Amino acid sequence: QLQLVESGGGLVQPGGSLRLSCTASGSTLAYYYIGWFRQAPGKEREGVSCISRYSSRTNYADSVEGRFTISRDNNKNTAYLQMNSLKPEDIGVYYCAASMGSFNSVCRVSDFTFWGQGTQVTVSS
Repeated sequence: QLQLVESGGGLVQPGGSLRLSCTASGSTLAYYYIGWFRQAPGKEREGVSCISRYSSRTNYADSVEGRFTISRDNNKNTAYLQMNSLKPEDIGVYYCAASMGSFNSVCRVSDFTFWGQGTQVTVSS
């Protein structure tokens, strides 16, 4: 059974950067395509970025395009989300998720089976 653990969240000032990590255990990460999602207080969980099994394809939400970069290192069983130029509207709990299905051009919560516990990202001066 695949298990995912996120790390790297925290408090950062507007314009700052964070790098989130998603480390997998119990299975081989390369079997799955990976998504990062976030959930702000009072809002639904939304897709931020997804990456295919061997990094050939990625997609990003319009709100993070050009600021966030998704990547993965299958040898380390880890996926990453580099977040630059952070804004207050990026606040939320960030989750990584894994899917054994086919890569989709849009990150949809319903496509993902395995979820981490989430890591909090707060952007504030």
